[in-house]
Amino acid sequence: MAHPTRAVALIGVAAILALIGPFDTAEVMRPLPRAAYWLVHVGASYSAGYIANGLADRTAPDSTAWRIAIAGPLTGLLVLAIVYLLNGFALGYWAQGQSLGLLAANVMAIAVIVSAIFQLAHATVPPQATTRHPPTLLERLPLDKRAPLVALSVEDHYVRIRTTKGEEMILMRLADAIRETAATPGLQVHRSHWVAFDQVVAVRRKGDGALLQMSHGPDVPVSRANLPKLREAGLLPR
Repeated sequence: MAHPTRAVALIGVAAILALIGPFDTAEVMRPLPRAAYWLVHVGASYSAGYIANGLADRTAPDSTAWRIAIAGPLTGLLVLAIVYLLNGFALGYWAQGQSLGLLAANVMAIAVIVSAIFQLAHATVPPQATTRHPPTLLERLPLDKRAPLVALSVEDHYVRIRTTKGEEMILMRLADAIRETAATPGLQVHRSHWVAFDQVVAVRRKGDGALLQMSHGPDVPVSRANLPKLREAGLLPR
């Protein structure tokens, strides 16, 4: 009921019933108590149907007929209890004998019909497609350049994506691009560069940093701060 659309719908149904005043509620109740009565009635009955149909879905997930057979009577019993108690406490009317039997028959019939409609509607709705996973970096590239990643390099607001089949410039941040490298083992070796471990051909020291020779394209510089990470990855002798 916390879902805004569902809450508005339930309140709307309760408001309509309060205005119409069915089952003599317009004659025996004032407007404000009548609105409260139907709001409680609608909310409690919806909850009962939700619980009953949820139980039916778990009990017989592969059989619409069995779900209806479970959800209809169970919803009817729960709603009957709600109506009986609500009428008793709100109106002082405790149905007995033939009146109780007629009330039970009406509630059961309505509950079975409504449950059947919802279960049949649910059964005819095709399963939703699996939520698409966030794009990986390779999925952003043209098809002819989708291949193992070699390196990523920042150029202004773009990232140059280097694969074994070429390069492509993509408007994005380096941090976001690195997150999309998926299962490719790699390391950010400089504030402007990331490399894939399996594409490093050779490493040579240069000043207080290093240079990585890659399988494709130009060498990639390694900053002094990232040399320990390179050693931990086994790419630089200790």
